Amino acid sequence: MSYKARVPEELFEAGHYLGRPADFDDRIVHRRLRLVEAVQGFTGKDKDLLEVGCGAGATMFLLSDKMNSCHGIDITNEHQREFESYKKEHGIENCDFEVLDIVGAKPEKQYDRIICFEVIEHLSDENGVQYLFDALKDDGILVVTVPNKWWIFETHGARLTLLPWNRVPFFSWLPQSIHERFANARIYTKNRIHKLLEKHGFEIEQSDYIMAPMDVLPASKIKSWLINNIFKKDTTNIPFKSTAIFVVAKKK
Repeated sequence: MSYKARVPEELFEAGHYLGRPADFDDRIVHRRLRLVEAVQGFTGKDKDLLEVGCGAGATMFLLSDKMNSCHGIDITNEHQREFESYKKEHGIENCDFEVLDIVGAKPEKQYDRIICFEVIEHLSDENGVQYLFDALKDDGILVVTVPNKWWIFETHGARLTLLPWNRVPFFSWLPQSIHERFANARIYTKNRIHKLLEKHGFEIEQSDYIMAPMDVLPASKIKSWLINNIFKKDTTNIPFKSTAIFVVAKKK
């Protein structure tokens, strides 16, 4: 994720809310990949992939050997040098990078498959998902993830001046109007993301809660125990154990 949070312009320009791109060894990256690859027919050497909000390209590169081509876009070129360095080092020839703000934009081509992970919540207008619809072929498949409202901690933090720590437990559970006044990004229930995608012409094929990967915890015996026992599976039926919502959609 590297999309513009809905925060004051001067903070965005200073780079405070661009977000940290996912690393290749992040557990959440591999958890998403397993879920994507489990979607029937998603990968294929005859398929062209678009990733919206590609960051340094970790997810796209890990899928590249299963696709015909991969095109990544991000709102800034902040991570492009890292992207190009990895691409050169590993001899990857079917991936490229473009700087683009999708809100209000029109795609120059359509793709067989689109992934968009932890991006929609940062768009200056969430109706920018229209770009995803326009960029997807009629028989294509879209996979998105958005932060889950019912996770215990505020995923992207909030501007709470009286509190030095901005990931306050249960803050995301507040009513939407209060949450969005202070939060660095929107947050979604299944119902909200479903309605948004359906509004823009998509039909929901699958929706799951992604199990919290616990990547942010420092290495310890407790972390290992939690990962291997409580947060082991890729998905969960318990919303409180999930950091994100995984949605598969097609055009109606």
